[in-house]
Amino acid sequence: MKYIILVVFAFLAMSCNNKAEDAHAHNPDGTHAGEEIPRLGHTIWTDKTELFVEFPALIVGNQSRFAAHFTELDEHQPIHEGSVSVSLIKGDKGLRNTAEAPSSPGIFSPTIQPKEAGTYQLVFELKTPDYSDKITIDDVTVYANTDDAIKALGIAEEDGSISFSKEQAWKIDFQTAPVVSGKIYEVINTSGVWMPSPGSVKSLAAKSNGVVDFKVNNLTEGTAVKQGQLLMSLSSQGLASNNLSTEIANARSSFEQAKSEYERKKELFESKIIPKAEFEKVESNFSIAKSNYQSLTSGVSGGSKQIRAPFDGFIKSITVSNGDYVEQGVALISIGTHQSKVLKTQLAPSYGLSMENAQDIWYQTKDGQWKNIKDGEGKILSIGKDVERENPLISVFAQVNAEVDMPEGSLTPVQIAMGDATQNTMVPVNALLEDYGSYSVIVQLSGESFERRPVKIGKRNGENVEILQGLGVGEVVVTEGAYQVKMASMSGSTPAHGHEH
Repeated sequence: MKYIILVVFAFLAMSCNNKAEDAHAHNPDGTHAGEEIPRLGHTIWTDKTELFVEFPALIVGNQSRFAAHFTELDEHQPIHEGSVSVSLIKGDKGLRNTAEAPSSPGIFSPTIQPKEAGTYQLVFELKTPDYSDKITIDDVTVYANTDDAIKALGIAEEDGSISFSKEQAWKIDFQTAPVVSGKIYEVINTSGVWMPSPGSVKSLAAKSNGVVDFKVNNLTEGTAVKQGQLLMSLSSQGLASNNLSTEIANARSSFEQAKSEYERKKELFESKIIPKAEFEKVESNFSIAKSNYQSLTSGVSGGSKQIRAPFDGFIKSITVSNGDYVEQGVALISIGTHQSKVLKTQLAPSYGLSMENAQDIWYQTKDGQWKNIKDGEGKILSIGKDVERENPLISVFAQVNAEVDMPEGSLTPVQIAMGDATQNTMVPVNALLEDYGSYSVIVQLSGESFERRPVKIGKRNGENVEILQGLGVGEVVVTEGAYQVKMASMSGSTPAHGHEH
């Protein structure tokens, strides 16, 4: 999910709270709420970063120290390396200060000492070894004196929200996602079975006679293999007949003879001494001898024919034992891959599903996550039109090109979307908390302030669920770690904050 759409929404949503947001133990001098200078807080998201910043109200002549908490959204982890510059800008003039490194993981503490009262832009520029980001807060006031700041901002009051610090979130599996408006389909809930797709399984046969020698210890079905990995070899050394070394020597002799005859006849043909038919016969014999020699020597090392994995995958079946004698053409081993599979599902014809009205298919992975067949450019292959009396169901086949680490023949829950979509609010299914059939989500009000909110849900489309009531587009919900935030709300006390500035 992208967060760039939230910058405007989040700022508007937070602006009403920015007047005196939770002055909890973030003061540079270590004092608590009740200090003379009110504190401000802002939380803004981009597509890469979450910024939660707290600072004393900006007053002419006072040095204000920022507690700027930067979270990388991909893994929701604190920024460990890099620098942060803060600029206070009005027109073409401004002040700038840079914190060259975090004062503690994720927290940067640049300072600004304003010189004139007025309305400014506050700009944060983050530079890390991996990426850079820029976040702007508009309409930031610099007050002439402390009395003006107190008169304008008042004193912070408890708002009853759940307090969950950034340090707590950084220590657990924690993630957020925006509330968005998206397409919602009617779905058919069913199940499917995993089948091999064409080309996802390759059988390797003996290309010569010989004795099988396994080159991988404990080579069994299910063993993971890498492309080009040596799996086994076929050796004919010591055999009285069908000896590979003898066959190669004979093939090489025939090839060299055919090559010599070809080169001699070519000169005669170009000099128009022999007819074209005679030359073409010699040319054909040369091509056959060359192909036979190359085929015998391909994959040969140390006098043995080598059998290598054609792609990354796993051993699907082994049809020989170590030490067996096999003849050319006998199947030795088959290799499968998780990279491509066919998902087959069956449903009643009364649903009226067809290639024209089938819109999408979701399936569950081994760890219970919902995935879309279109990941990796998968698609619906076919939908049956006929049913049998003994099995009155139609079959639906879908190509899945994303890696599927599930055994062939195993079942998985499936959702098939059909018909026209409606546009509505939705969030990831993982955001839902369920209590006896009632649902709620944890809404992030600001960087360390959360609210548990009841919601009314509608259709589920794979990893997303429709929200009929309780949320608005642009709000942010917790998708991982919601249970820990919920427990913090039930503890009856505000968690201690451990910011080191």
